[in-house]
Amino acid sequence: MTGIPALEMDALWEEFHTVVNMTSAELSAWLRTDASGERTEPPPEDLRPELGERVVEILAKRRTDLTDADVATMYEVVDTVRRERGDDAELEPRAGDPAWRHRLMSVGHDPLVSERKVT
Repeated sequence: MTGIPALEMDALWEEFHTVVNMTSAELSAWLRTDASGERTEPPPEDLRPELGERVVEILAKRRTDLTDADVATMYEVVDTVRRERGDDAELEPRAGDPAWRHRLMSVGHDPLVSERKVT
């Protein structure tokens, strides 16, 4: 469990699961492919994006099992997606440059998909 206040944790949990709109299975599969989608064999573990792997691990956890490192990762992902999406506060689906989409997908956000709410 982390040392951040419960209200702050609630807000972070909600925001993280709003910006991460890919399931752990979708993200894991994406991380095993290259950007062109042509690779069929998974790359060696050291070639897979570290941040995306940490997101997959967090998606498999309960809120009460999060570590301080998980919380830091969640803040990093939220900040990354919000920065890349710019003024699009509602995270409406939109097309963009393929490299931009691939960067976002590597942290669990597909900009072509609407948000997925956590219950």
